[in-house]
Amino acid sequence: MMRFRTKLLFALITLIIAVLIALGLLLGQIFKNYYLDTFNSRIEKEAQLLANEISENGDPKSYDEKMTQEISKILDVRITITNDKGDILQDTGIIKEVNNQKQEEIITDITENWDKKDKQTKLVMSGLEVKYYWYPLYNKRQQLDGLLILSTKVDALNKINHQIWIVLSVSLGLSLIVIILLGARITNRYTKPIESATNVAIELAKGNYKARTYEDRLDETTMLSTSINILARNLQEMVMSQEMQQDRLTTLIENMGSALLLIDHRGYIVVTNRAFNEFFNIKKVLPRKRYHEVIQHTEVNKLVEEIFMTEQRLRRQILLPHKIERRHYEVYGAPIIGHNDEWNGIVVVFHDITELKKLEQMRKDFVANVSHELKTPITSIKGFSETLLDGAMKEPQTLEAFLDIILKESDRLQSLIQDLLELSKIEKQGFTLSVHRTDMAKLISEVLPILEDRARLKAIKLSYTPASDSSAEIDPYRMKQVFINLISNAIAYTQKNGKINVHIKTDEKRVKVIVEDNGIGIEEDQIPRIFERFYRVDKARSRNSGGTGLGLAIVKHIVEAHYGKIEVKSKVNKGSTFIVTLYKRFPKNKEIEK
Repeated sequence: MMRFRTKLLFALITLIIAVLIALGLLLGQIFKNYYLDTFNSRIEKEAQLLANEISENGDPKSYDEKMTQEISKILDVRITITNDKGDILQDTGIIKEVNNQKQEEIITDITENWDKKDKQTKLVMSGLEVKYYWYPLYNKRQQLDGLLILSTKVDALNKINHQIWIVLSVSLGLSLIVIILLGARITNRYTKPIESATNVAIELAKGNYKARTYEDRLDETTMLSTSINILARNLQEMVMSQEMQQDRLTTLIENMGSALLLIDHRGYIVVTNRAFNEFFNIKKVLPRKRYHEVIQHTEVNKLVEEIFMTEQRLRRQILLPHKIERRHYEVYGAPIIGHNDEWNGIVVVFHDITELKKLEQMRKDFVANVSHELKTPITSIKGFSETLLDGAMKEPQTLEAFLDIILKESDRLQSLIQDLLELSKIEKQGFTLSVHRTDMAKLISEVLPILEDRARLKAIKLSYTPASDSSAEIDPYRMKQVFINLISNAIAYTQKNGKINVHIKTDEKRVKVIVEDNGIGIEEDQIPRIFERFYRVDKARSRNSGGTGLGLAIVKHIVEAHYGKIEVKSKVNKGSTFIVTLYKRFPKNKEIEK
């Protein structure tokens, strides 16, 4: 593509060349006509003078031939004199460059038809033009005595035309050189700012709002450059502001905890965020997709349809399947109404309230379980007390038995309350541990004697395998609670003559305490729930053993407070294994070591 200045300069040069050529043709034609008119006038006058001279001297036959030759040389013409019958009396000679026969034919035609033609004619041969002029010769009685014919070559005209074209060519060449120099300078002066402004405009159209043009003169082109630069700066500021707002909006939409769906007035999906795509398992929403083609849940589609039909805000709680679980959502939908009540679409927000539902259910279960757990011992204490007051206390054996039952139920009630207080204390915000470097092997050896009597009553073999270098930064009081609970559960759920093995494994960063038994075991689908409050694998056995159902919940919270991990492996009627993993160096600033 030719540059603008090249186009302009080429157009200017073409115009000048056309003007010079037209001027040259016009001048050449003017010079030619002027020369012919002058030449014709001169020859006519010469012919008239010579004819008068011949007539004054008498008869054309008597005119001096030498005089004729001399005049022919002076005037550089061929002189032919004829009588009244057309016979040639004198002839100064033919023109050598032109065919003689043609010349004679022209002269014969003139003598025969002189009165029917103009006083001149021409002969053109081989690019050479010959002019013929004639004049009648009269005697004193004004009678025709003959003709005077003058013929001459018109070769000077070609020379003049040649000279004219030489002059015009030289002038044209010099003019072109001057025009190219001046035109290049002028076009460069005035087109360079335009080209620069054009390039900047092209860059702006491409989205490059940092492009700028030059402002180096105070003329009309500077106004254009200044306007372009002002436009570029305004566009850059607008785009930067728009990009900043877009980034803020995108960040807000993508990182909001709720799923967002924006649908236009025709039902096509316009905007979705990361939470929506993750929930509905959408990697990328294809363009021109309607909402019912993407969302496969009937409840959601009905909600959207209802908003489209009623044009009213709706809030509804729905339960939707998500992978292998079900999640509760509070869905809020609202129509988008623009200016002049223009319908633009709807926006739907999905608030995940699954955790709230779980907490609500947990609270209900907790109240129900606590009420149930408290109801049994309180009912027992109240019933036996009423029985004693009704007269049973007068019987020593019955009194002792009932008081023993009341004591056990009181102990159970006290244990339940202590566990609830302990669990509440652990879960309370701001709960802190008293961390010390402690030998885990020594800590376990201090726990086992506390539980040996209970194991001995069921004839359970309790073995322990310590490990060297098992020290770790822990809260020893809390960790004793953990292992007392774990070993107590192992004793409670292991049959008579069973086995319980406690052993320790270590590596460079961790200490693992493993409690294994060969008891009743836990079904696989119940393992995730054993750390819930008041959950029992075998409710009758747990209650008979004096358990409150809060031990493993306390264990889980204490281990997590140490940033540790507790794992469970179990098979029904084969036993269970609890693995507690702790860090040798207590993680600081809640950064877990890998």
